[in-house]
Amino acid sequence: MTDLRNAADPLGDLSIDYVELYVGNLDSAARHWVDLYAFTVVGTGGSADHRSLALRHGRTTLVLTEATSDQHPASEYVATHGDGVADIALRTADVAAAFGAAVGNGARTRRRPVRHGGAGPEVTAVIEGFGDVVHTLVQRAPDEGPGLPAGFAPAPRPDDEQPDVVGLLDIDHIAVCLNTGDLEPTVAYYRDVLEFESVFEEHIVVGRQAMESEVVQSRSGSVTLTLIQPDPKADPGQIDEFLKGHQGSGVQHLAFSSQDAVRSVRALGSRGVTFLTTPSAYYDLLGERIALGRERLEDLRSTNVLADEDHGGQLFQIFTASVHPRHTLFFEVIERQGAETFGSSNIKALYEAVELERTGQRGFGR
Repeated sequence: MTDLRNAADPLGDLSIDYVELYVGNLDSAARHWVDLYAFTVVGTGGSADHRSLALRHGRTTLVLTEATSDQHPASEYVATHGDGVADIALRTADVAAAFGAAVGNGARTRRRPVRHGGAGPEVTAVIEGFGDVVHTLVQRAPDEGPGLPAGFAPAPRPDDEQPDVVGLLDIDHIAVCLNTGDLEPTVAYYRDVLEFESVFEEHIVVGRQAMESEVVQSRSGSVTLTLIQPDPKADPGQIDEFLKGHQGSGVQHLAFSSQDAVRSVRALGSRGVTFLTTPSAYYDLLGERIALGRERLEDLRSTNVLADEDHGGQLFQIFTASVHPRHTLFFEVIERQGAETFGSSNIKALYEAVELERTGQRGFGR
């Protein structure tokens, strides 16, 4: 049955339901997220060809899937790309209507809508995204909060469940590295098929390398993709290295929102998460361009968190160091105090930090 609330605007309510990562070792990957990032296992799934766990922190649900047979797509994915994001699942009030609208707009499809019984989503369908990443469209009961993928069973809550001191809230945005020449058609695909809007563009220069970036966002404002390709006129650099290591387009980082980035970084650091460093000179100049109290400025300096502001307010952000064997996937912590953009003044600094971490240096130059 078509949801009348969604019939007139079937793609207007999209939000992230969960993000699925294909992994080579499920137990090791789950320990990483539980021990370092304070996620909790909330569901289990699987079949003859795979094992899966669902984990949650705040409103973010991650699904980790390990192939136990060559028949499961995670087997080929991990062999090609290593561990990485394979599915950005999008929640909508009416999957049939959203799928029909996307197909009518030119979506590349993987699976038509299927109704499920029992626990989990009521209806799902799958369309293609970028590279080997797909979008599962997910329909749940209108009053249902964060749920589990179809076929998953809830996991028992731990007896020693601890209060959340890390404070990660949700996925703010997802950064995607694209092969040279793919930026424009990928932007067009999301704009045309899912009716996203282009909200930000940036040309980033880091030394002799450069990259082109464009941000697309769902009309609900809940799904944001930062799309990046190397500038072919510049020297090869970190985006080219990602594409080589990942063997094609894919997710470079997930950005987790926080109400207090400094607090989150300190808590994550105490659990073993390593963040990229920022030279002291950055903070010597920061107070001249952004109104920050002395204590706040010193908190940022001590945690290497960068700051920026736009017409809406302030923004605080930092990248983790990549621990991926191929040095591809990493993560971001971001705090928005009214800011609506993406730290334009910090983007170059963030990528300079990545570049110098990549080349074994400790800071970045101005």
